Amino acid sequence: MSKKTHKNQVKVTIPEYQTIREIIVKGTAAGGDKKQFMFLDQNKELKEINYNQTWKRISRLGTYFFSKGLKNGKKIAIISENNIDWVFAYYAILVGGNVCVPMDAKLTYDDLEDQIIRCGCDGLVYSPKFKGFVEDIKTKSDIPSMEYFCTDKFDEYYVAGKKLIKDGDDSFEKVEVKPDDLACICYTSGTTGKSKGVMLTHRDVASDCTSSCRVLTGRHAIAFLPLHHTLSWVSALYATYIVTEWGYLCDSLKDIQKDIVNFKPYNFTGVPLVVETVYDKIWKTARKMGKEDLLKKGLKISNFLMKFGIDIRRKIFKMVIDNLGGNLDMIICGGAYLDPKYEKGLYDLGIDVFNGYGLTECSPVITCNHPTKFKFGSVGTPLDCCEIKIHEPDEEGVGEVYVKGDNVMVGYYGDPEATAEAFDGEWLKTGDYGRIDKDGFLFMVGRKKNLICLSNGKNVSPEELEEKLMKMIPYIKEVLVFEEDKRICAEFWLNEEDYPDAKARIKGDVNEFNAKMPIFKRIARVTTRDEEFPKTTTLKIVRKYSE
Repeated sequence: MSKKTHKNQVKVTIPEYQTIREIIVKGTAAGGDKKQFMFLDQNKELKEINYNQTWKRISRLGTYFFSKGLKNGKKIAIISENNIDWVFAYYAILVGGNVCVPMDAKLTYDDLEDQIIRCGCDGLVYSPKFKGFVEDIKTKSDIPSMEYFCTDKFDEYYVAGKKLIKDGDDSFEKVEVKPDDLACICYTSGTTGKSKGVMLTHRDVASDCTSSCRVLTGRHAIAFLPLHHTLSWVSALYATYIVTEWGYLCDSLKDIQKDIVNFKPYNFTGVPLVVETVYDKIWKTARKMGKEDLLKKGLKISNFLMKFGIDIRRKIFKMVIDNLGGNLDMIICGGAYLDPKYEKGLYDLGIDVFNGYGLTECSPVITCNHPTKFKFGSVGTPLDCCEIKIHEPDEEGVGEVYVKGDNVMVGYYGDPEATAEAFDGEWLKTGDYGRIDKDGFLFMVGRKKNLICLSNGKNVSPEELEEKLMKMIPYIKEVLVFEEDKRICAEFWLNEEDYPDAKARIKGDVNEFNAKMPIFKRIARVTTRDEEFPKTTTLKIVRKYSE
C-alpha cells in the first residue's frame, strides 16, 4: 500500500553524515538562534533553548571534561532520569570524541554497578536521584577509578568550561572524530538473560540517523522514550539537528496525554504500548461522552469515502484530533509487536502509524514503513544504509532475519565469543524470525530463542499464537504463550472493565481458537492474572525463562 507524500513531512535534502560530531556541528550552524528544545528545569519551570545556546553548553561541558583528563576516547557513563542535563552530557561526550555509556535509570543498583565494572568506566554523570548509589560505589574496591559529575553542579561546570575557553583552551573545538571511532557502549535490555555491551561507532549511529530521516521526518514533536534508548536518539536527539525542528522533552511517561495536548506535536515516536494507550483512550473517551455510536457511524462514512479516494478523516474526526492537541497525524512505532488493529484503527481516524523494526545492535532502525510505502501488519522495508535477508527460509518463507550494513555494530564489549556467535560472516544474526513478501516488506514472526520445540519435531512461535489470540478475542489485554511440561500454555490479562464476564469466557473462546489451529499449535492450558505482566524498562513483557 502506498500513499502520496505526507503533508507534514519536512522536505529537506539530507546529506550522508559520517560522524555524530558532524551532525551536531552542521545542525548548529543551520539552526542558529532557532528554538531547539522545550523542557522543564529542576524547578519544574518550562524553559526553551536554541541551537547556539545548546552548543555553548556542549562545548563548555566538554572542555571541562577534558580538563579532568577525560579525552581521547575515555568511557563516560550517564545514569539519570530523562532531563535536559542528560542531553547536554550526551552531546558533550560524543562531540568531544569520548565514548558514551548510557545506562538505564530503572535498573537495580546491582545491575548498574555490574555494567560500570564490566565496561571499565572512566567517568560517571549522574543526577541527584543517584547520589546514594554513587556514594556507595565510591567505597567499593572493584569499582574503577572514575571522575564523578552530578547534574545539579552543571552550572558550575559551565562556568569553569567557559573560563577555560576564554583563557585559550580550544582543544574541544579542534578535536577530530573519525567515522570508525567508538561512540557508544549500549547495554541491551532483552526480555531474558544478562545484558551485553553493544559497541556502536560514529558511522553506525550517523548512518542510521541519516537514513531514518530520509524516509520519516516531521514537524515539531514530543520525546518521551527513555533517553538511553537508541530509538530516542534517531527520533529526537539527532533528528532535531538533521531537520532543525524543535521538540519538547517529556520528563515523565504519566504526563504523555497532558503533554500531547499542551505542546500539540505533529508526530512522536513510541513503543506499541503507547500506541495502544492512545487508541484505547480515544474509545474510552467516546464511551464516557456517550458518543461511541456517533464515532462508529463516522468511521463507516469515512471508510466508504476512502474507497473513492476522498479523504476527509481529519474533518470528520476533528474532535478526536483536537483531544490529541490538534496537530498529531503521525506516530512512529517500534520496539515490540504492534497489533495491526491499532495501525488500522488510528489510520481510520486520521492518524498514520508507521511501524518499524530494529535492534540496539543496528543503531537501532533496520526497517520501517513510511508515508510513500507501507503495509499494515508489516515492519516496512529496509533503510538505505542496510540490507536484510531471510536465512534458510522454510516452505512458508520464514527464517531468521539477517542484516548487514553501515548501521551494524562492531561487536559486544569485552565479549569476543558473543560477538563471534552474533555474526555469520558479514551478516548479523538478529535472532528474530520473519518473512519478506514479494514487495520487499518484512513481516515478523517471533524470536528464535522463544521458539517452543515440541517432541514431534515441530517448532512453534509463541509470538505467532499471541498475535492470533489478540486478533480473535477482543477482551485480551495481554497474553503470554510459553511451554511447560511439554505443553503449550497461555496466560492472559483480560479487559474485565468492558467485558465483566471475560474470565468466564476465556477457556471457551480459546477452545474455539484451538479448533481453527493445527493440532500441534493448540493451547493446552489456560490461566489468567489480575494485573499486567511485568515488563522490561523498554516495556516488553518479561518471558518466563532465562537464557
